[in-house]
Amino acid sequence: MPTYRDLIQHSQIERFDAQVLLLHVLQKNRAWLIAHDDEDVSEAQQRAFESLALRRREGEPVAYLLGSREFYGREFAVTPAVLIPRPDTELLVELALERAPKNGNIIDLGTGSGCIPITLKLERPDLSVSALDLSSDALAVASQNAQTLGAQVRFLESNWFSAVSGEVFDLIVSNPPYIHAEDDHLNQGDLRFEPSGALTDGYDGLRHLQTIIAAAPAHLNTGAWLLLEHGWDQGAACRELLQAAGFSDVQTWQDLGQNDRVSGGRLR
Repeated sequence: MPTYRDLIQHSQIERFDAQVLLLHVLQKNRAWLIAHDDEDVSEAQQRAFESLALRRREGEPVAYLLGSREFYGREFAVTPAVLIPRPDTELLVELALERAPKNGNIIDLGTGSGCIPITLKLERPDLSVSALDLSSDALAVASQNAQTLGAQVRFLESNWFSAVSGEVFDLIVSNPPYIHAEDDHLNQGDLRFEPSGALTDGYDGLRHLQTIIAAAPAHLNTGAWLLLEHGWDQGAACRELLQAAGFSDVQTWQDLGQNDRVSGGRLR
């Protein structure tokens, strides 16, 4: 029988991915694997690992194979119905936490897995948090994450603001689909397996950002912030849209890679 080390070495996938998948099969931690990597693998473990390794070789994201991804120190369930949470989005959360008033009423648009609103609620229990998404499948994942993690969040099926007509908030956040429809990255790596509707607007990547910015003033209290995640090359366009919509203190923040990632402004 092969050993755990053999499985990893002959998996034909990146070593780190192989280790993560094997640990998932074994339900063990990395320290255990280091201490036991020369032990024989059972037939059931080998079959389970090789099945996952095959799917990974075909390009399926590790997060979907595991069924979860860490975000802001917590594990969130993910399925092919939702975008896989990325570290860059933690910047949006941090900016929101800094700007959300005490006992504020906030909303997340296009929530996907729910990682943004659930994190905001868990970090700031004083906040009243709502989250919208057009996809009922995504909302099912988000609702399950909220229940698992113990976060009280109101989830609504909605085409942007349609389900909250007449409501106003103290903060609006969103990580909308912003990739240009002709961007080659959509046909590469993990993006090939993620829901296209969560990645691109089908046009130039700015359409949903324009929609949100134009509609947001009717749903914000005076002095409240709108914060939007966007592509690395969309900061200038977002600032122009925010200024045209009447926002002040308009600015763009950079992610850990020094790329423009979040733009926002305060309603005058």
